[in-house]
Amino acid sequence: MRTYDFTPLWRSSIGFDRLFGLLDETQHRSEDTYPPYNIERLGEDRYQISVALAGFSQDEILVTAEQNVLTVEGRRGDKDQHEYLYQGISARPFKRQFNLADYVQVKTATFDNGLLRIELVREIPEAMKPRRIAIGSGAPAGQITQKAA
Repeated sequence: MRTYDFTPLWRSSIGFDRLFGLLDETQHRSEDTYPPYNIERLGEDRYQISVALAGFSQDEILVTAEQNVLTVEGRRGDKDQHEYLYQGISARPFKRQFNLADYVQVKTATFDNGLLRIELVREIPEAMKPRRIAIGSGAPAGQITQKAA
């Protein structure tokens, strides 16, 4: 894999440090594929993450949203030991993190038939939405100009 140096961007960009940090972290992270997951776009501002968690129960899974990071953790609580002749269903503990964009919030999380579904919505606050500014003509409002006689 090719590595990129983001130093020139750090020197000339203000407020994008989180983005460059994510890009840099992605370059150096080894890819773990467990547990398998999908990320779907359900609408313009709606998303869903589906995580396949075969062998886990609902109380063995922890979903946490903190600032712009969504964390899904799983730890099996097998009390009794099994003697497997072949174990193809992985039950190892895991911790998967998803970086969320600004204003993306977790709405619901459901667990059914070994599939964890997490719904996300991007809700931009009214103060951050674009607004139309009326353009007046002539003198600014509240000022009266008088002509000299």
